[in-house]
Amino acid sequence: MAITAASTAELLRTAGNGDAAAWAEIMHRYERVVWAKVRSFRLQDADAFDAVQMTWLRLAENGHRLRSPDRLGGWLATTASRECLRILRQPRHTTYGVETEAEILVDPSAIPEQRVVDEDTAQMLRRLVAELPPHVRTLLRALFSDDPTPYAELARATGIPIGSIGPTRVRVLQKLRRMLDERGLGRAV
Repeated sequence: MAITAASTAELLRTAGNGDAAAWAEIMHRYERVVWAKVRSFRLQDADAFDAVQMTWLRLAENGHRLRSPDRLGGWLATTASRECLRILRQPRHTTYGVETEAEILVDPSAIPEQRVVDEDTAQMLRRLVAELPPHVRTLLRALFSDDPTPYAELARATGIPIGSIGPTRVRVLQKLRRMLDERGLGRAV
């Protein structure tokens, strides 16, 4: 059987029996469907990759059970949607509070004078961020935390539309850069 000419039902059957070429052909035929559905949810990259991987895993687990293999594209799109919704419903344990002094990372190899300069610069940056509107402070803290927050969750927390989060971030960072330049700290940061 020529893999590229095989029907979806044949591919699912042979992939279920361990044929890597059949599995590769299924993924080749339907990867655009899966990615298009996942991208429509506007997840962060890591979450999008997770949703795609879980969609393929669900097919690997359930491919032998499909009653209408000719409708595999619809099944994959529905499964991808469900995976995206599952990711969006996961509780995130991220807080957007003010950093404590212990959370500030200082280069241990820096000489004492450089540590003082770094700490002064960090304090100035925190003061400048504190001057920003609350929703923008929340956005910046979430975007630059160690545990990135999905854009959908950020949109809910800040009231900023998902499509405006990136442009808002750019504008705010430009504003912070100007504020630092006005204080003579632009090159220090």
